[in-house]
Amino acid sequence: MTASSPPPKRRASTIGISAGLNARLAANLPAEIPRDSLPARGLDAQNAYELIHDHLMLDGNARLNLATFVGTWIEPEARRLMVECADKNIIDKDEYPQTADLEQRCLRILANLWNAPDPTQAIGISTTGSSEGCMLGGLVMKWHWRQRRRTAGLENGTPNLVMGSNTQICWDKFCAYFEVEPRLVPITADRLQLGAEEAVARCDEHTIGVVGILGSTFDGSYEPIEELSRQLDALQERTGLDIPIHVDAASGGFVAPFNSPDLVWDFRLSRVVSINSSGHKYGGVLPGVGWVLWRHDDLLPAELRFNVNYLGGQMPTIGMNFSRPGAQVVAQYFNFLHLGREGFAHRMATLEAIASHLADGLRALPPLRLVSHPLGQLPVFAVELDPSVRNWSVFHLSDKLRERGWQVPAYTLPADCQERAVLRFVVRAGFSRDMADALLDDIERAVGWFESLTLPMPEPITSSSFRH
Repeated sequence: MTASSPPPKRRASTIGISAGLNARLAANLPAEIPRDSLPARGLDAQNAYELIHDHLMLDGNARLNLATFVGTWIEPEARRLMVECADKNIIDKDEYPQTADLEQRCLRILANLWNAPDPTQAIGISTTGSSEGCMLGGLVMKWHWRQRRRTAGLENGTPNLVMGSNTQICWDKFCAYFEVEPRLVPITADRLQLGAEEAVARCDEHTIGVVGILGSTFDGSYEPIEELSRQLDALQERTGLDIPIHVDAASGGFVAPFNSPDLVWDFRLSRVVSINSSGHKYGGVLPGVGWVLWRHDDLLPAELRFNVNYLGGQMPTIGMNFSRPGAQVVAQYFNFLHLGREGFAHRMATLEAIASHLADGLRALPPLRLVSHPLGQLPVFAVELDPSVRNWSVFHLSDKLRERGWQVPAYTLPADCQERAVLRFVVRAGFSRDMADALLDDIERAVGWFESLTLPMPEPITSSSFRH
């Protein structure tokens, strides 16, 4: 630059531009924002965006949320595909045939993964999540039970469903919505899940089926589905009662095939008629997509299949919801294509290793006791306090971790074990070994602080915030 050259223009920093823009936007906001009714005049798009963006800043950081089973991380390429498909309603198969084709590919992949006798003959549907899949699985079992009773000229007005008291709340909803008596197998101190013998003891001629859970939300453990099948086989030999199993594999359907390939829980058992799973849990998709499959086409009654012709062609529909997003289905196929068996196996093994590292680190802290260990189950586990601890609880520890941004739920176990309070950790894609070490450090500091107390802590403010 010569002496006569003008000084270079200084470029405004991105931070300065952003701050100035935000200040101007804030200056243009109305004095009062209507919260419960439409405003007389709307805001321009940028102002509306900033207002909502700022409102959401107090939400928790999804990556630090060890409470949810739902995915909070996905590859950028999958996220880009989801944005490109955000406006696609997958029910409209005539308008979006390529998206519909990807749905069918996903279903065949899952039928193969879950060992259907003939994957080409299995039938299923994508859903908005596992809850819808559970509803459909339960409805089909009820329909078959009622038809058998009608054909035999028997009373068919009082069906029941056998399951553990640790089942997810969607099964309580199913029983309430569709007038089915829930027959719950209570958990015990030594068995935090359904017991096969206890389940079969509750079956009778009015039982539409038994629900087995592949991955309990309380502690991550797998229920003994193969043993349950054997016990039901023996029941049929004794009584003639042929009772099917629906496997609620909301979380385990994408974990067990890779981490526990020798575990027999799926369509290898002839008594398993249907399986549901959540693509937006360990399937690696952002919410919401689920899947439900029946082992062969004959199991899905024609009366529960519907066709509509006002979308441009004859559209078959099975699900309870009509309009459903296509973007998550596309992302599910992306994961299948991107990861393959080797990639899924590596991801699940990594999550199990990180969860085991975290569990072992917590077990080394004297006041904490493991309720379950993630080795050989979901990368999920629970801890409780030693009974000798008097001045604080897992609810206090959950509150203390929130100060650092961690969301780790504390709750009491179901009936018959409700005196036990636990802290549960869910390890998902996006949670690294480094994050696990940071969490361990924070827990160790918090436990040290609690243990130094000479008086009991007051009741925590968020002790009742978690709902199973």
